[in-house]
Amino acid sequence: MLVLSTCWNSSRHTEGREMLEEIRDLGFEYVELSHGLKLSMLPGIMAGVEAGLIKVAGVHNFFPAPIDDFGDAPDCRPFTAELVQVRRKAIELTKKSMEHGVQLGAKYIVLHMGNVEPLAKRKDTSKLQQLAREGKVATLEYANIKGEFVRRRNKLATKYLDYVRAAIDELLPLAEELNIKLGIEGRSHYEQMPSEDEMRLLMNEYKGNAYIGYWHDFGHIHRKHNLLITNHEQFVADMSPFVIGGHVNDVKWPARDHQCPFTGEVPFAKLLPYFSPELPLVWELSSRVKAEEIQEARQTWIEKFPNTTAHL
Repeated sequence: MLVLSTCWNSSRHTEGREMLEEIRDLGFEYVELSHGLKLSMLPGIMAGVEAGLIKVAGVHNFFPAPIDDFGDAPDCRPFTAELVQVRRKAIELTKKSMEHGVQLGAKYIVLHMGNVEPLAKRKDTSKLQQLAREGKVATLEYANIKGEFVRRRNKLATKYLDYVRAAIDELLPLAEELNIKLGIEGRSHYEQMPSEDEMRLLMNEYKGNAYIGYWHDFGHIHRKHNLLITNHEQFVADMSPFVIGGHVNDVKWPARDHQCPFTGEVPFAKLLPYFSPELPLVWELSSRVKAEEIQEARQTWIEKFPNTTAHL
């Protein structure tokens, strides 16, 4: 099922219905209500959904954006924060996001789980990206820097993975009550939680629960693929039993994601066979992508991958 995220056009609108109309005019019947949407846009969104203008597939935490935040800041309150009051606020805001989403028909909520906090401001992943841009991925220098980063992260990660588990455990009862799935998103930076190994671990720990699954971001994981942190196709194959949907975006070497499909190097044809046809594939695109580019890419996608266009 093809879906378009409001991250593409929410910054250009002040009225929710107009935002939805622009997406509907591109041919999308489903929308993902993304982080960064202002509370003032909610009445128009509700009116548009109630009028049958468009259907809501899911939402992205936090939705709507907390009123005390400036700009689009989905990572402003991580579940892994050192301060317990910040972690509590993250849970509180997420529960409200789930409730708002269900009122609009959402079947899932996408979650950023946080960071290995001591590394959050070190920018180790950014250093690897810079080396990649310099053509040094295959060098001993790169291997040494990456290896030290991996060792440092693994030494620190246990505490923050426990915070991730605690957040999931607190959110799952409400997810079951509301009949909404928690989508644990794969992230773009190795400082972030969970890593690919941690995602495998978490999905196996919760595999008996129908209200949690893996949310694949094609751009995020391909960025890590380019940095030799993971193998994109192998990871998708491993996650296939757990995946509940994904963010579709392309990547220009090595780390420019949120590009329109077919403009970068993500091998969609190799990866999509691991996704069930009914899963939501949400085009999460930069606001710089033009409407005509989306229309053209959508038509190409339908021609190439017709079995991914089923509806819920």
